[in-house]
Amino acid sequence: MSETLASRAAVAPLTSPLTIRMHADDNVAIVANDGGLPPGTALPGGPVLRDKVPQGHKVALVDLPEGAPVLRYGVPIGYALQPIPAGSWVHERLLKMPEARGLDDLPMATRGAAPMAPLEGFTFEGYRNADGSVGTRNILAITQTVQCVAGVTDFAVQRIKAELLPKYPNVDDVVALEHGYGCGVAIDAPDAVIPIRTLRHISQNPNFGGEVMVVSLGCEKLQPERLLPPGSIPISDTRGDGDAEGLDVVCLQDEAHVGFMSMVESILRQAEQHLKRLNARRRETVPASELVVGVQCGGSDAFSGVTANPAVGFCTDLLVRAGASVMFSETTEVRDGIAQLTARATTPEVAQAMVREMAWYDDYLKRGSVDRSANTTPGNKKGGLSNIVEKAMGSIVKSGSAPIGNVLSPGEKLRAKGLTYAATPASDFICGTLQLAAGMNLHVFTTGRGTPYGLAAVPVIKVATRSDLARRWHDLMDINAGTIADGQASIEDVGWELFRFMLDVASGRQKTWAERWKLHNQLVLFNPAPVT
Repeated sequence: MSETLASRAAVAPLTSPLTIRMHADDNVAIVANDGGLPPGTALPGGPVLRDKVPQGHKVALVDLPEGAPVLRYGVPIGYALQPIPAGSWVHERLLKMPEARGLDDLPMATRGAAPMAPLEGFTFEGYRNADGSVGTRNILAITQTVQCVAGVTDFAVQRIKAELLPKYPNVDDVVALEHGYGCGVAIDAPDAVIPIRTLRHISQNPNFGGEVMVVSLGCEKLQPERLLPPGSIPISDTRGDGDAEGLDVVCLQDEAHVGFMSMVESILRQAEQHLKRLNARRRETVPASELVVGVQCGGSDAFSGVTANPAVGFCTDLLVRAGASVMFSETTEVRDGIAQLTARATTPEVAQAMVREMAWYDDYLKRGSVDRSANTTPGNKKGGLSNIVEKAMGSIVKSGSAPIGNVLSPGEKLRAKGLTYAATPASDFICGTLQLAAGMNLHVFTTGRGTPYGLAAVPVIKVATRSDLARRWHDLMDINAGTIADGQASIEDVGWELFRFMLDVASGRQKTWAERWKLHNQLVLFNPAPVT
């Protein structure tokens, strides 16, 4: 960790009362002090607290009669279920959640934002691939067609790391693309295209250098040729004889395999051919426009929309100005901000594509007989988020202010620069999996409650929303955006800090904490297809 980041993580807790109001029209503010504030505390320029208000939770700045809108971010996040006197703790049990905004009569590509000034001269050291993409890491990935082979592949990967990887110092890692799909599903169902194309596109991630190796069981529904049909990947010369012999598959049910160790040795033998080619690669200077960044939040709290997400949003604008590709996601969270998003679309067609994804989610909830209020977790509420409307307002600010020029459906591959809405659920691991499939080579993840989330395929930069979290999880958080709430830094300061840190991480000059600890979670596929 750099000196700057370490010093920011050590900011002393606030002692004088501090509240944060997001918009001039807001009639509530959140308490910023660690541990909250006790009853009887006089807020500067505001009321005296009638209740103890925990950190991140809302306090009424004025008397709110029953039925009055409770405003945060300048929008109603709920309506008072009873009179709420000024100085009271405003929590979810006192609020009626607003109805979801309809998907008709939305502002479609109405903002007309002026083009952003180009940001030039920023570069990183990356791995240029044959297809023109650029990796931030040089990793051998072993694709699996079905969960049944996961144990064998994992055993082989441990041996590869112990016995082969030390011989190839220019290769960063070996990862098995483990998942729970491949058999026991309606493989020909219309929606089966989503998990299949997700796995296919993950195998093509820029950080894997075009080296595709597959481990198959043999009897599964998702056969290797269906997962990776001819033409979907560059064919490797795995024998080194100048001939392209087709997809490199180790099939465990092949009659040539006699016993478990025979299977493992086959995987090691094929892996070494890929390692040799990856090891010959070298980093080269490339423009910042080659970054493909996915932004996401998890374990959110009321500070997410105050500190970390606005800083990420500022950084998103910097990346777009530099010509890079940025994806923001989480349909299940941003649904309540749809009017803001469609207004920012570059064309009515892009706006309509976002509406299409939100409509799918609405139908999904209806079919499951649940409503959108289920999105907020116990941790979100403990961190001060009363409902999904409040959570949505803080979530969408990760996208910055750039026009939204593209929409990706789940599992699709990104082929556009600028800002893209990549439709994913809010579940951390499904969102990360789908952004991997889209082609991201760097990931930014904000958190307020804290989570050890990580991905094996790309560096994950963790941004803490609060200084208390950054202090306690000092060896898990890479950036402390809590300095914004503490008054030690501005949103712009932290945004620039994140941008420069990203270039260092992308170049291999810095490793994230998740990389240092080798923290990563299993890939989780979005699978609407029924089981059989």
